[in-house]
Amino acid sequence: MTELKPRRSVLYMPGANERALEKAKTIPADALILDLEDAVAPDAKEAARERVCAAASSGDYGSREVTIRVNGLDTEWHDADLRAAASAGPAAVVVPKVNSAAEVHNIERALELGGAPDHTKIWAMVETPVAMLHAEEIAAASDRLTVLVMGTNDLAKELHAEFVPGRGPLLGGLSLCLLAARATGKVILDGVYNDVKDLEGFEAECEQGRQYGFDGKTLIHPAQVEPCNRIFAPSEAEIDRSRRIIEAFEEAQKEGRGVVTVDGRMIENLHVDNARRVLALAEAVKN
Repeated sequence: MTELKPRRSVLYMPGANERALEKAKTIPADALILDLEDAVAPDAKEAARERVCAAASSGDYGSREVTIRVNGLDTEWHDADLRAAASAGPAAVVVPKVNSAAEVHNIERALELGGAPDHTKIWAMVETPVAMLHAEEIAAASDRLTVLVMGTNDLAKELHAEFVPGRGPLLGGLSLCLLAARATGKVILDGVYNDVKDLEGFEAECEQGRQYGFDGKTLIHPAQVEPCNRIFAPSEAEIDRSRRIIEAFEEAQKEGRGVVTVDGRMIENLHVDNARRVLALAEAVKN
């Protein structure tokens, strides 16, 4: 099995705030999004760009995956952001409001022209009704695109939907994007939870995202990191059951038995594949 890269917790950090960028070096998030978009005022864009690119290329963030969110394709800062990010060579460039395969191709071409190293991937934010309806085309547009990021705030706005427990109004879009990610072999990250003081509601949404099949969740506050890491990591019970599934299946194969049961349930190849994925993720998280 290909080594899994844990992306349980992916924390947005404001690119204009030097103290925040410094603090990010100590926060146990799996990945960071150094933000040049929503978190930066127009008159601070250029200074933030320089600061974020220096941070992303510094090597000071340990095992954390460091990405840069550029400004949107329809903004005056987008092209300069992409050129600077290509030169800095972060783990990925996060691009907001990607609506088509053609836009992915344009982003990829700009990164290549800017001299971006091969390890700098594209994370496409999907956050509009158009993106929901074209999610598979977007996800399949480029091998350089490795992650879909749900932009649930913008999606709710464009749907004229309310934020309610369980996110019923958004589930259609979430499901379409999950299908697209799994059909094309991409990682997919759930959207943010806005009320940073409501940890109970946040944990419930993390559980929902994990149950749906998301690989992790984007976050807006350091206090959300620990519960997110815990919920999106395999539990001890899952790890134990996965080991027993694999052991029982391998033993049955050696003995020529076609039927395997664990805890009274029949085990098939798909259960073994899931068990191996659980153990691979547990090992990746541990490291």
